[in-house]
Amino acid sequence: MNSFKDKVVLVTGGNRNTGLWLVKKFVDEGARVFACGSSEKSAASGVEALKRMGVEGVTMMACDISDLEQVKKMFDVIEREAGRLDILINNSANQGLGHGGPLEMDPQKFHEVFNVNVIGGFQVTQMACNRFFLSEKQQAKREGAGVGADKGVVVFLSSNTAMRAIRGRTAYCSSKGAINSMVRSLALDLAPLGIRVNCCAPGYINTERWDVLDPKIAARRRANCPLGREATGTDIANVVAFLASEDSGNMTGEIVTCDAGCSCQHMPADVDR
Repeated sequence: MNSFKDKVVLVTGGNRNTGLWLVKKFVDEGARVFACGSSEKSAASGVEALKRMGVEGVTMMACDISDLEQVKKMFDVIEREAGRLDILINNSANQGLGHGGPLEMDPQKFHEVFNVNVIGGFQVTQMACNRFFLSEKQQAKREGAGVGADKGVVVFLSSNTAMRAIRGRTAYCSSKGAINSMVRSLALDLAPLGIRVNCCAPGYINTERWDVLDPKIAARRRANCPLGREATGTDIANVVAFLASEDSGNMTGEIVTCDAGCSCQHMPADVDR
């Protein structure tokens, strides 16, 4: 399959968990993929993880997207090695774990979550648009692409917790709600420029955090899902790839939920009966 043949894609947070499957999806579909982790160590571990998955040819960089100077350096690498960018996947996230409830949380921790999830996502998107999507150099290469062809595509990763909060995660839930609003606003402002912005909002995803769960807790979580299973990284990657592809060419400003039906129910089955 070559749905993204000749496309250049950046996946932030592509060094672990769902990010690895996002990277794999785009590589498998023929894209030239750049990715980043928040530090040299996390980027290196991402390279090793991708190798174990049989994924090669990815340029993995260290970039804390909350730091504008690091973002600039990341885009310098993309400019030097590819000379263009077609698709941005905003996947980097501060999970906001272990910060306590809203009454005891250190406000600085709240800032740290927003600095990555919201401000970082905005900084990367702004730079992708100004430096690549709208550049005369890149548009010259796109001559003959056809009327209505995307000048650039952005897909954010949000969460169903933006709509249905979970306990003890005020900063995280708030940041995901802010992402949803930012997606709609960016989509509105960028649509006249030929840039589409959409969002995938997952629920439970089977990541490394599930590996250490008590089996009873894992089973209880699955019982919350009408489909009876949490998402895999592939499930999420498939939705993101759709939003990044020409198949969704008339969609922008959309929040597509992928949570096994959790958001469509009032209560789990064992409570609702």
